[in-house]
Amino acid sequence: MTISFSNSASLRFCFANLWRTVKTLSLAALLLILPGLVMAAPASTYWAFWDKSNPESSAVINHHLWQEILDTYLALRPGGNRFRYGLVSQEDRDKLDKYLTDMATLDPRTYSLAEQKAYWINVYNALTVDLVLEHYPVKSITKIGPWYQFGPWDMDITQVAGQNLTLNDIEHRILRPLWDDSRIHYAVNCASIGCPDLSPTVFTADNTEPMLDELARRFIRQEKGMSWVEGKLTLSRIYEWYEQDFVDQAGVVLHLRQFASQANAQRLKKYTGTIQYQYDWRLNELK
Repeated sequence: MTISFSNSASLRFCFANLWRTVKTLSLAALLLILPGLVMAAPASTYWAFWDKSNPESSAVINHHLWQEILDTYLALRPGGNRFRYGLVSQEDRDKLDKYLTDMATLDPRTYSLAEQKAYWINVYNALTVDLVLEHYPVKSITKIGPWYQFGPWDMDITQVAGQNLTLNDIEHRILRPLWDDSRIHYAVNCASIGCPDLSPTVFTADNTEPMLDELARRFIRQEKGMSWVEGKLTLSRIYEWYEQDFVDQAGVVLHLRQFASQANAQRLKKYTGTIQYQYDWRLNELK
């Protein structure tokens, strides 16, 4: 089977998968097998190093600096929140750097599981914003990184507890496997219009669970999450890329019904047609 690429982002995504799996091959060999490649999102892969916590700990991690950044630059919009990257002052760039430095000095494994979950989500989102700011102006986060990778997600971006980490490590080797919670996809933000909204409130051990429900509800009730186009169910590609996290396609529909409006939940219950997918990789900026 031959795959045609409609844009450069798809081609870069394709090379990213190739590079991870066959990086020892020559470029000529890569080009030979390129036509048969099937694109897929990163798998959830267990990393035993992070599977540790202190259930006796009542310590709380302070995310107030990240909250101040969100309060100042995140614009709340019904169709999708936007970030004012172009307005971030040097003082607030320094504040964000301090927050990330403070987070990198912690060992989250010494905290409770609930505190860890909030920690990793906040750190992921703050790192993403910081990365965009380093390369701004940019039309899409997918334009950041080497030519053979689809975006910056496999770039070493921080170090915690002596471990070099990428954004993919945090999402796919820590958050997804350790918590096995499909709602994680509504919490980690990839700085794109098609992504679930960046939360205006930092995650904490106390608020994470209700916030995940609210973020799921918000995304599924936005057009970028779920809509009907000429009678066909149209979903974000998140539900295609991470279908296994929602059990399978039937599991996706059941999940949607849980958070959809009452009218859409009834429509989903009766729907027997095909599903089509969409995603907008443009930067979630407000100029």
